[in-house]
Amino acid sequence: MAMPCADEREVGAALRAFAAQHPTAHHLAYAFRLKTAHGVVPRFSDAGEPSGTAGMPVLKLIEGRDLINVCVAVIRYYGGINLGTGGLARAYGGTAKLALDAAKTMAFVEMKNYPLTITYKQMDMMSSVLAKCNGNIVTKAFNEQIDLVVSLPVDEAPNFLNRFKPY
Repeated sequence: MAMPCADEREVGAALRAFAAQHPTAHHLAYAFRLKTAHGVVPRFSDAGEPSGTAGMPVLKLIEGRDLINVCVAVIRYYGGINLGTGGLARAYGGTAKLALDAAKTMAFVEMKNYPLTITYKQMDMMSSVLAKCNGNIVTKAFNEQIDLVVSLPVDEAPNFLNRFKPY
């Protein structure tokens, strides 16, 4: 399974759902890389397999493809055959590769929230410009003016915000 995840809460939810689909599985190894305020954070779990044989090969694939905000998990049922450490690493890495090959990837766009106050007359134009730069409204409060928090691609923010400077 390869899933986009924005934070560790989403990773946990995805892993719980995947595990629930396979209640008799013996191992659920996974790895993820998330963009946080502290940089890109990688994590993995070998799920009881020998150290470095399950989660690490999965993480190496994610890092090798320079993916972020993704979790890849591999379920293993024990079939009575000992694979050895090399066999385990190949099995987990190979399965993770299949999941990543089947997954749709897209470019990562860093988003940030910005407060914005506009007039009612500016609302239609602001909505149009916001849509063109792939932003969205997070919150809005209608008072004498409209107080917003907008989520914008970091690269688009300066131009967008300059168009809507306080009047």
